[in-house]
Amino acid sequence: MNALPKALSGLEAAIDYKFKNIGLLRTAMTHSSYKNEHRIKEPDCRCNERLEFLGDSVLSIITSEYLFAKFRDRDEGDLTKMRAEVVCERALAGFANQIRLNDYLLLGVGEEKNGGRNNKSMLSDAFEALLAAMYIDSGNQETVKKFLLPFISEELERLLARGQSKDYKTFLQQFLQQDGAANLSYVLISEEGPDHAKTFTVEARMGSNIIGKGSGKTKKDAEQNAAREALKLFGELEN
Repeated sequence: MNALPKALSGLEAAIDYKFKNIGLLRTAMTHSSYKNEHRIKEPDCRCNERLEFLGDSVLSIITSEYLFAKFRDRDEGDLTKMRAEVVCERALAGFANQIRLNDYLLLGVGEEKNGGRNNKSMLSDAFEALLAAMYIDSGNQETVKKFLLPFISEELERLLARGQSKDYKTFLQQFLQQDGAANLSYVLISEEGPDHAKTFTVEARMGSNIIGKGSGKTKKDAEQNAAREALKLFGELEN
């Protein structure tokens, strides 16, 4: 296997943890496309898929314990939904971006050309692999908790604020503006039922593209539900 790229020391600084077995960190950052392209030159090269498997469990138990202790009055259903939101692909990719994890990924040529370094799925997988690498290297959950919980806590605050307002239209508008997108509109496509109990159906559109569809007892409710579906489409809300 090739020598560890010096750049990975920057990742250690970002996560405030020094690896005893630096090979674990390299494996956590190695995508399967890199392994496949270098299997002859680097026969001992391993990709991060196994670490991702373990990291998913480490992430789940730490997050579950945190939510269980913090929300003593919430039932299993609420806690499950909350956990799904704070550790969804979008959230994990966001955590990865905060530590510039994409700068340290080892990718195959094809994935590099196709923008894999900024792919949410790859980033979230690598973040989980990083958690597993830290867990194995340190031999305990506390090291991982110290690193992970500030991310979870911050994401939880955003989730609770979002849940309190339920203003999905505003969240969608803000999200699209961040990406430089415009031309968001809501189009009424049907209204059914008697005047005293109508059901309205609305499509959220970005230009000519339908990005969400929702129904409600009022046009406003239908628009909010359409915006909510659009946010799910973009990975901003968990399905």
